[in-house]
Amino acid sequence: MKEMQRTHRRLRWLLAALIIPPLVVVLFTLACNAWILWETRSHVYSSIDALPPTAVGVVLGTSKNIAPNRPNLHFQTRMEATYRLYQAGRIRHIIVSGAQNSRYYDEPSDMMSALVRLGVPSTAITPDRSGFRTLDSVVRVAEVFGETRYTLITDDFHINRAVFLARHHGHDAVGFAAARVDPSISFRSRFREVFARVKAVLDVYLFGTQPREQSRPRQLTSHPANAPSLPPHGK
Repeated sequence: MKEMQRTHRRLRWLLAALIIPPLVVVLFTLACNAWILWETRSHVYSSIDALPPTAVGVVLGTSKNIAPNRPNLHFQTRMEATYRLYQAGRIRHIIVSGAQNSRYYDEPSDMMSALVRLGVPSTAITPDRSGFRTLDSVVRVAEVFGETRYTLITDDFHINRAVFLARHHGHDAVGFAAARVDPSISFRSRFREVFARVKAVLDVYLFGTQPREQSRPRQLTSHPANAPSLPPHGK
């Protein structure tokens, strides 16, 4: 009888050892996601009319195609959203921030070309070719281009994390969510975002992660410095 009790006790400890760590990971993941969504709830917009105007918009990069001759809908919706904001006067200058890994893969150049085709003048666009990650892009807006008040433009599932990172680096940033890509198409990206939010929380509160590449400060190619001043967000 005592031997059986000891066996049951060992089994309970074994089950606890197997169940508790994964449970902690799940709860921590849910908490990080909830925290980011809650923190940014009043700074993310999907309506152009409701979005407060800023001098600068920052569109976050993604690949133009997901396969040869197969356009990336996330790229298209981000470019269309950026063009609409520019046309509506909600932004006056655009930073296209993404990765340039080679002359064959250059997200900022692809974004510039797409925006020019839509009707944005090239003088209103400045590339940042060292936006390797969301964190890199938002930190470099201030450190390289000297802008701390701006509008971030990206997908609906990505925008909260981008705004979270920007505001926790002291920027007065708001976000505009591009048109929603069907979840049946964007499922993998949405799933990855769940864990990317966990990393964002760790980067902000634990690791103090910095951009991969440090660059010297420089001005935007057509800085809207002479434009009328804009009110603070929320005013």
